[in-house]
Formats: sequence, structure tokens, C-alpha cells
Amino acid sequence: MTRRTLLATAFSTPLGWGANTNGLTKRPFRYADIEAKIARKDFTGISKEDLPTPSMVVEKSLFEANLKKMADHCKTTGIDIRSHCKIHKSVDIARKQMALGSSGICCATIAESELMVGAGIKGVLYTCQPAGKNKIWRGVVLGQKEPTFRMVADDPMTVDLLDEAAAVAKTKLTVLVDLYAGLTRAGHATGQAGLELAQKIDSKKNLKFGGVMGYSGGASHTKGFEQRTAKSRKDVEPVVETAMLCKKAGLNVPVITGGSTGTYNIDKEIGLTELQAGSYIFMDTLYMGVGGRSDPKKYTDFAPALTVMSTVISKNHKGQVTIDCGNKAMLKPTDQMKGRPDVVVENQGAEYGVLKFPEGNEANLGDRVELYCSNLDTSTNVYDRYYVVEGDKVVDVWPIMGRGGAVQR
Repeated sequence: MTRRTLLATAFSTPLGWGANTNGLTKRPFRYADIEAKIARKDFTGISKEDLPTPSMVVEKSLFEANLKKMADHCKTTGIDIRSHCKIHKSVDIARKQMALGSSGICCATIAESELMVGAGIKGVLYTCQPAGKNKIWRGVVLGQKEPTFRMVADDPMTVDLLDEAAAVAKTKLTVLVDLYAGLTRAGHATGQAGLELAQKIDSKKNLKFGGVMGYSGGASHTKGFEQRTAKSRKDVEPVVETAMLCKKAGLNVPVITGGSTGTYNIDKEIGLTELQAGSYIFMDTLYMGVGGRSDPKKYTDFAPALTVMSTVISKNHKGQVTIDCGNKAMLKPTDQMKGRPDVVVENQGAEYGVLKFPEGNEANLGDRVELYCSNLDTSTNVYDRYYVVEGDKVVDVWPIMGRGGAVQR
């Protein structure tokens, strides 16, 4: 066969492969055409098989059911929710949460906060104390732009600096006291010390006291519902008691905020007025293993709606296949293959992962496999978009943003 004949044959068959290759269509695949359709929001004819891998896939029906279940729970029990966007970093998802009654959106970084405020989201709470010139001034600018934006402080120095910066900017900032709730990474002392910090905020001309926050991160993944309840009570009750001290001292305490997906049906009874749950929209393997009220071993309150889709790229060793999802795609040994919890997941490098099957149950070369990821925050942080699907059909694409500075927006 001459070079000309070889090229002619290649371009007359899909992707330049043999005409009998399994799973390929009879016409050439042009990825640029798919991208062009996505850019103009035309998803007709696009399926999972057309997508690059690894990629994040959201099952629309499960995602929407998760949103509705949390919204209904909050309405029924009388607790507000300010959903945390550190999980999704998506304006599209934040808007859906707001439409279902979220009182605002929580953000873990100033970049996420800028993204949400810039998109017109009201009630954004930056849950990390701003420290240093860069973060303080970016926060002040957001407060100028959107009066419902709010920040937290766990140190008197931060309160002073925010007041000074707000004075220069001729604006008034809403600031909550971030109180210790079991995590030593942040949080001011509760009790009288917490009251004094709240009073300091309230006394500032350019600041407005916005309530208290106390996040019990240790409770969120405590295994066993009774054990999780006990842990949340231990960590959160001092936060609620401090809020009551503030009220007795004459301060208005608009919110007592905290909580998580793991404690969403616990914290109202403890005294929180607002939840910061985030993982419930997608769920991951770590959360699915903490156990629920009805099942001590498995947490089934919310469905696993997100998977990382990968392709089998090599199959040369018995009982295992290689996939194109590795360290850079945040593959973890605690990930699980969708529909096959018996499969063992292993890392094999930057771009490679390995799936080890029981004998005789391997996947085939070119197959798409989907994995439930272990930690939503870190996994979503390395992808650029969510592909929203109904079965195999792609029906929408949502950008993942807010991971860095202005360039990301």
C-alpha cells in the first residue's frame, strides 16, 4: 500500500481507524464541531461518547432531586440554607440553588466570591477570614459593589483593618464572628470572648455585625448518625450559646450559620438558623460511607449525581485495565466505579489509573467507565466544565470557574 493509498483509506473511515472498529460511527468524528455546538448551546445529537475524557458528568435527574430534597427539608424544618459553592464553583448551579430558596451562597475563596457577586448572586458569604492587603481590599470592593456581601473575622486585628479599609472606600461592610467549632484551623474563642469580638464589630462606624458562624468540619464526616449528632452538639452548642450571649447583650444576631451535608438534619435542633451544606448536590464516596439516620453503614439521603468519566486505554494484563484518569485528574484509591463497587481503583501516575476486576469481568479497550470521586472539592477544582446528561444524551454544559483570579472569569 502506498502512502497516498494509506492516507485515502484513513480519511475514508472514522478517526482514521479500521471500518470494523467497535463503537465507532460510519462518518468521521470532528471534535471541533462538537465544541462549536456546545459554544452556541446546541446539544442536539451530542452523547457521552462524543466527550473527551477524563471529564465530569452530572446526571440531571439525580442532581435536581438532590436540590429539591434539601430545599424541601429546609422549608419544612424552618432552617435557611446558604449553599456552599466550594463544591461546584458554578454560577449555573448557584442560580438553581437560589431559585429553590437558598438565602445566599457561601464561598471559601475571594475568587469564588468575586465570581458569584459578579454574576449577580445576592447574599454571598466569604467564609474565610480575609488577611493581608490583597484579600482585604478585594473583599471591600465586593462590599462596595454588593451591599448583601458579607465576610467573617476571628481576630480583632482583622476587624480594625476592615473598618479602616471600609472608611477609605466610603462603604459599610457586614462582618460575622467566626467562632471555634472543633476545627483548630480557624475560629475565635466562644463565650465572653466571642461576645467581645462581636461588640467590637458592632462598635465600628464602617462595619455592621452580621451574626456568628461556627463550622464543625469534624462532625460532617463522623461515621454513624448518633455519633455524628453527638459530635455536632459538642462543637456547635458553644457557638449557639455565644449567639445567645450576644442577644442578651443587646446585639442583633441575624444568623447563626454553619453545618454541612452530613449534619443537615441535625443542626436545626442544636440551634443553627442557617446551613452551609454543599456536597449534597453531587455526593462523593467519603460522604456516602458515613451512614445515615436510616442506614448506619450507608448514607443514602442524597444520590450520587456526579461521576468522572474515563476511557479504557490499555488492556494487556489479566484482571486489570488502564484508564486515562490519574493523579492530575485527582484519582483516589477510595474512588468507586459506577455499578461495580467490587472493582479496585489504583493510581498509576499523572495521566493513568488502573481498575482491577474480579477474574473474567474486565472492561474492553475503548470502553467508557464512570467513577464516583472521593472528594468533591479537590476533584471539581481540576476540571473546566460539567457535562449535564439525561442517560447518554448531553443536555447542557456548565463552566467551572472561580478557582483563581480574574483570568479565570
